[in-house]
Amino acid sequence: MEWIFRPAGELAVALGAGEVSSVELTEAAIAAIERNDGQINAICAPDFDRAREAARQADHARARGEDRPLLGIPVTVKESYNMVGLPTTWGMPQYRDFMPPEDAVQVSRLKAAGAVILGKTNVPLGLQDIQTFNDIYGTTHNPWDHGRTSGGSSGGSAAALASGFGALSIGSDLAGSLRTPAHFCGVYAHKPTLGLAAMRGMTPPSLPALPTEADLAVVGPMARSASDLILLLDVMAGPDPLTSGVAHEMTVPPARHERLGDFRVLLLEEHPFIATGGAVRAGLNRVTDALVAGGARVERHSPLLPDLAEAATVYTQLQFSGSVARFPIDAYEQLQTRAAGLSADDQSLDAARLRGMVLSHRDWLEVNHRRELHRLGWRQVFGEFDAVVCPITPTPAFPHDHNPDPLERRLDIDGVEHPYFDQLVWAGVATMPGLPATAIPAGRSADGLPVGVQLIGPMFEDRTPLRLAELLEQQIGGFQVPT
Repeated sequence: MEWIFRPAGELAVALGAGEVSSVELTEAAIAAIERNDGQINAICAPDFDRAREAARQADHARARGEDRPLLGIPVTVKESYNMVGLPTTWGMPQYRDFMPPEDAVQVSRLKAAGAVILGKTNVPLGLQDIQTFNDIYGTTHNPWDHGRTSGGSSGGSAAALASGFGALSIGSDLAGSLRTPAHFCGVYAHKPTLGLAAMRGMTPPSLPALPTEADLAVVGPMARSASDLILLLDVMAGPDPLTSGVAHEMTVPPARHERLGDFRVLLLEEHPFIATGGAVRAGLNRVTDALVAGGARVERHSPLLPDLAEAATVYTQLQFSGSVARFPIDAYEQLQTRAAGLSADDQSLDAARLRGMVLSHRDWLEVNHRRELHRLGWRQVFGEFDAVVCPITPTPAFPHDHNPDPLERRLDIDGVEHPYFDQLVWAGVATMPGLPATAIPAGRSADGLPVGVQLIGPMFEDRTPLRLAELLEQQIGGFQVPT
C-alpha cells in the first residue's frame, strides 16, 4: 500500500526504523493533495510551507534520538480549531479573514506530540449541517461518489483521510459530526466521553477561547484504523490546564476485555422516530455475525435500555436550546410565539426542536434532570453489557442537497422520504448522555458506498469500544481505498 494510505502506527514504526523520513511522507501527502483535492475539496486552508519545515525538524529530532507519539506523521485539523497563521471562519463569510491569536489546546497537543500539520479541512456553515459546504470554501465531495456528501460537520477531515491526505485528523461531534462523516467516507472516528478531551480553542471566530465545559459537544480523533484512534486519543485526552492545573493527564481505564469472545454486546437496529435502511441493516448484520463467530454474547433486546423516544426528545431539546442562545431578540420572540401555538400532544421531533429553542432556565433544568435519569439507565445497561452496536445514520452518504431551508430537505430511506434532521436521532443515543462512541467501517452497500456502525461504550471507559473496534477490524476488515 502507498505510504499515503498507511496507518499512523505503521508510519511511526517505519520512521523509527529509518525506512522513510518525515520529509518523504509529507511530500507524498502534499503531492496527493495537489493531485486529487481539486475533485474532493477537503483541504480548505493548506499550510504546506510550514508542514515541510515541521517535517525537517521532526527528522532532525529523530536523528537526535527523540521519540514522541506522532513525531513526523502528517495530519490535518478541522477548520474550526484555532491555529496561529491560518484563518478560523467556521464557514461564515463575515469571518473570512479572522486570524486567531493562539493555537487551540488540541493543536498545541498535536504539535507537542511531533505531528506535521498539512492544513485545515472544510466544514459546513457554522458547523451546523450533515453535509460540508459554505460560501468561502465551496463543497467537499465524497471520495467514493463526488455527487454525494462527505458528511458533516467534520466532512473535510473524513474526505481527507479517505483520500490519503494525511494519516490522522481531529474533528468535533455534537450531532454525529465525527461519526457521520466517518460512516459516509469509510474511515474511523471516536466521539470521546463528554469532557474527556479539552475543547478550548475549538471556538467560533472572534469569540474568546475560554476553558468552558460543553453541554453536548466533544472533540475527538479520526483515522483509517482503530489502533490509530487510540494513538491519537492518547494525545488528545486530558483536562484543560487552565482549569485543572495540570499540563496533561490520561485517566481512561483499560478495556474491559481483550478477546472478542469475552464481550457482551447489545444490538439496536430499530428507532421509534426513523426507519433503518437496508444497507445499514446489512452493515449491522456483518458486525453481528463477526461478534457471534468470535464467541461474543449478542442480545437484541434489554429491559434495561432507556426509552429511545424520550431520549431523542431530550437530546433534541438540549441540542436546540444551545443553538439559539445568541439569536437576536426579535427572532427569539418569533420562536416563542410559534412554540406557544404547538398542540400539547404534538410529540414530533419538529415540536421538540421548537420547544428546545425557547426553554426557560427552569424548563431546561427539568430536561437536564431527565438526562440524568437516562445516564442512570445507561449505567445499568453497562452493568449487563460492555458495548452497544447501532446505526450512525439510517443510510449511506446521500446526494448533495443545498436547499437553503434545511426543514424542506428530505432523506430518502429505501424509497420513503423522512425529515432531514430526523436522521440525527441515532447520533443522539450516545451524545445526550455523554457516552463514548466509536465509528467503524462495516462493509459497503449494494451500490458500493461505505457503511459504518457505532460502538457505544460506558462513560469514561473509552478504551472498551475502541478495543472492540480493533477486534472487529481483524474480523471484517476496515478502511478500503476508494475506487
